[in-house]
Amino acid sequence: MYRKIMNFLEEWKESRHRKPLILQGARQVGKTYSLLEFGRKCYENVAYFNFETNPKLAKTFEENISPKYLLPILSHLAGQTIIREKTLIIFDEVQLCERALTSLKYFCEDAPDYPIIVAGSLLGVAVNREKFSFPVGKVEIKTLYPMDMEEFLLALGEDELVKQIKQCFAADTPLPSALHDAAMQLYRQYLVVGGMPECVRLFVETKDYLLVRHTQDVILASYLNDMSKYNNLNEIKKTRLTYDNITVQLSRKNTRFQYKLIKKGGRASEFENAIEWLCLSGIVSQVYQVEQIKKPLENYRDIDAFKIYVSDPGLLCAKKDLAANDILYMVEELNDFKGGMTENYVHIQLTINGYRTYYWESARGAEVDFIIQRDGKLIPVEVKAADNTRAKSLKVYMETYHPDYAIKLSAKNFGFEDRKKTVPLYAAFCI
Repeated sequence: MYRKIMNFLEEWKESRHRKPLILQGARQVGKTYSLLEFGRKCYENVAYFNFETNPKLAKTFEENISPKYLLPILSHLAGQTIIREKTLIIFDEVQLCERALTSLKYFCEDAPDYPIIVAGSLLGVAVNREKFSFPVGKVEIKTLYPMDMEEFLLALGEDELVKQIKQCFAADTPLPSALHDAAMQLYRQYLVVGGMPECVRLFVETKDYLLVRHTQDVILASYLNDMSKYNNLNEIKKTRLTYDNITVQLSRKNTRFQYKLIKKGGRASEFENAIEWLCLSGIVSQVYQVEQIKKPLENYRDIDAFKIYVSDPGLLCAKKDLAANDILYMVEELNDFKGGMTENYVHIQLTINGYRTYYWESARGAEVDFIIQRDGKLIPVEVKAADNTRAKSLKVYMETYHPDYAIKLSAKNFGFEDRKKTVPLYAAFCI
């Protein structure tokens, strides 16, 4: 299956200023598969080392971490000579060996012509920062996310549809209605299946939603195991409580995160470490409210007002135990959840495209779902689950801040009117 990360990796390979690369991301997003595929495609051979399946490997790094010492040993372990510029070295599950991370500093300084990429799922939470020297300035860091809507469509062989969606987005002209309806149905399928590569592969091969759900449940169970394995004993329960509660909060009309909904009388001091753990692990992300619409937005965020979204729409549906048909036909019983689920989906697409998102709320309660910086301009993004797109809050925002234009995501077809760019939900990946 095609992954956009390939373009980045190929540019990294050819860069004159290439440094060792750290590829991070939540479990099961396809880091190992992407790196091995890249190695097979772009190098003569690959020397792959996994610190989880080969625990003894870490001992090699305890003795000495200079490339001069490591390369002959790694060549022996790989059963092949590691040749400069021709062999891609991959360290997988590197969070289990902090010394291997430190060694990247010396690969950068002393052996820059040996291409090396390390992958890890829980680098933010598993690495002991006090005892460990992070190779600051000596590495590049890239985050891999689940597959976005475009990658999902391409996996299903919808290349021509993707091409037409991109053309209509650029020209603000409607997609033919039959194609629009088909794309909306594919969007709802993506909400159920999500972007975890294993789930997408199963769906492409079988179209069996039950099989996909089983795989999602296994991934969710592995996340819960990580919460126990890579966490302080007294934080495990709080982290699980917080994670379980996120989907509950997305079902409310006001999706702003409230500690008191985790536990009666709950406070920030009790749960902020749990939220930080979940964010660092890549399982969820926070979106802060901004108090003023000025650059840089980061300077005006309210640290006490935020929303939390989960990293994959399919895992969100699995966590809520929602039946596939209920999502595919958007049944009325889901009305309370549709808004939060759609916001979550749009946030994922924007994040994958590199945007840092915020939201805005007026003193009188008008709210715009996302504020992004696009082409140097601060643009409001309004999200609606259906084709009822009357957006009073967006009107208030535009009268207050006069942005160049606004983006309205809904079930409506493409268009541009009254400084509002209408984008159907399936085309969020184009933004």
